[in-house]
Amino acid sequence: MSNKGMPEGTALGTIGDEIIFENEHVRIWRLKLAPGEKQAWHQHHLPYVVVPLTAGDNVMRFADGRVKSTSEKVGEALWREPGMPHELENRGQSDYANVLVEIKVD
Repeated sequence: MSNKGMPEGTALGTIGDEIIFENEHVRIWRLKLAPGEKQAWHQHHLPYVVVPLTAGDNVMRFADGRVKSTSEKVGEALWREPGMPHELENRGQSDYANVLVEIKVD
């Protein structure tokens, strides 16, 4: 894996700001980013669903250098598979918030 997108030696952060619920089936995180704020580099090891609580104009930057813009709508559900480390930046003019549900698989 090429790390041209992620600075070498970067420590990975958490999936969200805080875990708001967890049991043997799911782990649910809350995340909030102010305009221009970046979520630390992190990596998902479980499949997950993102449910935006606010509209989102974000960009995801991946460890391999790929960049993906996202435009999220309130209340939609976005399925994501685990993958390589990435960071998330709020490019919008207002706060962005979501709830992220990790699906624990056997």
